[in-house]
Amino acid sequence: MQNREIIYLSRGLPKESVYKDEAYVSGIWKDQSDELLVGFDQIKGDQVANPEYHGGSDRVVCVYPFEHYAHWESVFDRKLTPSAFGENLTALGMKEDQVCIGDVFQIGNAVLQVSQGRYPCSTINKRNKNNLLLKRIIETGYTGYFFRVLEEGKITADSHIKKLFSHPEQITVSSVHHLYFHDRSPSVEVIDKILGVEELAGQWRKYLLDLKEKIQS
Repeated sequence: MQNREIIYLSRGLPKESVYKDEAYVSGIWKDQSDELLVGFDQIKGDQVANPEYHGGSDRVVCVYPFEHYAHWESVFDRKLTPSAFGENLTALGMKEDQVCIGDVFQIGNAVLQVSQGRYPCSTINKRNKNNLLLKRIIETGYTGYFFRVLEEGKITADSHIKKLFSHPEQITVSSVHHLYFHDRSPSVEVIDKILGVEELAGQWRKYLLDLKEKIQS
C-alpha cells in the first residue's frame, strides 16, 4: 500500500509583494494552517489574485509533492520555506507519476478528484527569488497538480489520505505534462486517449485540443 501523508496545509489571501523593485499582487504566498475548510469553489481563507488564470472549480486544492523539496534544495543549495510553490497541500507519496487524472481521494471528510496538472507561471520565480526555477520545473515535470472537490469537508493536519478510486485509463499527471511540454512528435492517438478521460479539467482539455489542431493543420 502506498504511504501517503500530509506534511503541510496552507492557505492565504492575495497580497502585494516586491521582486527586483517591481510590485506584484499574488495569492502564491500561503500561511501554514492546522486545517482547511474545502468548498466546491474555493478553500475558506484562500483566494487567487487573477481568476482568469487561476482558481475555479477544477482547481480548488493545489497539491505539491513533498519529495520535490529535497530535489530543489539540493539543486539550488538553499532551504525552501513551507508552501514554497503556493500549494495548499504538501504531501508525501503523491507525486505526479503516482496519481492519475480522475483518481479520487478522501482527505479528512473532503472527497477530492485529480483534475489536471499545474501549468506553472513566473510568479513561482518571484516567490522564491529564483529566475531559474520555472524553467527547471517545466524541465522536470515537478509542477504539482490540482484537485476538484466532489464532497466539501474539513482537512486537518493529521487527516489520512485514502484513495477511493483509481481511474481505469491510468493517465498520470506526469504523462500529460510530458506530452504537452516535451514530446516533439505528439501522437493524435495519445492526445485522443487523454481527451477521452471526461474528468480532465477544461483548461487542459483546451490545451490538448489546440495541440491536436496544430498537429493536424
